[in-house]
Amino acid sequence: MADQKSQLDVLKMIERFLKQQAELYGEEIYLSEKTPSPILSKEEEDEPSSSGRQLQFSASISTSTRHVEKKEEMATKQRPGESPSKTIKISEEQGLFENVVLKSEWKIDPKWHDSISLPQLEERISKCLKCRLGSTRKNFVFGVGNPNAKLVFIGEAPGADEDEQGEPFVGRAGQLLNKILAAVQLRREDVYICNILKCRPPNNRDPLPEEVEACEPFLKRQLEIIRPKLIMCLGRIAGQTLLKTNATLTELRNNIYEYEGIKVLVTFHPAALLRNPNWKRPAWEDVQKMRKMYDEI
Repeated sequence: MADQKSQLDVLKMIERFLKQQAELYGEEIYLSEKTPSPILSKEEEDEPSSSGRQLQFSASISTSTRHVEKKEEMATKQRPGESPSKTIKISEEQGLFENVVLKSEWKIDPKWHDSISLPQLEERISKCLKCRLGSTRKNFVFGVGNPNAKLVFIGEAPGADEDEQGEPFVGRAGQLLNKILAAVQLRREDVYICNILKCRPPNNRDPLPEEVEACEPFLKRQLEIIRPKLIMCLGRIAGQTLLKTNATLTELRNNIYEYEGIKVLVTFHPAALLRNPNWKRPAWEDVQKMRKMYDEI
């Protein structure tokens, strides 16, 4: 009984640790249902706990534990008549667990950096769970349009319609964007359209810094594959996020920027134009400026 109580104390200590990690980090741990628990031996797993059921963990752990110096400590809890080979194994490198697969590593193909086409990149990252948005999305919204486009439109994140259909700018704002393109003799098929984030934030809130940090490398690889000459950011948030600035939309609209060597313009988000038609005139000026630069490419 003393040994059993000691093991339960260890498990409770680990559970408290994991809950603390869950509050700080968002990457979930997956333990295969067919894999014996790394904490208890097979025989111990089959034995009911004092509460009449197995103790299960659903928690999070920092990926930084992968970088801890490889060092293992063996803690042996032996019952009377039990073989000394039954141990509780604690691995610092794996954050107290063996046979643990972090959600982010399990879902993303580690070769995504080497993707040479947009379909290949999309396939490799479309099940991404690097941030919490991966667990709330309906669809991963990669992007759409000409893979060799000279002009790329970038919004901040998918909305409800985009999350439902898995394609950027397909709702009312997307229909207005189509009309704007048509007004300067362009089609969706001529340009490429995507967002900084590939998953919809709850209630369409602004992207969080950690979400941008997790998702922006995918956008960079998209742009490296497309190799556009011009980017038009749709909305203040997209412009501020992409350019790492707190400038106002008015300031952003009055300047030409660069992102990874690509010229960048910023204009109103189509959804903002739907809310405030008075902004359509200055938006039209921005689009004409964009078309002129596009023709000069």
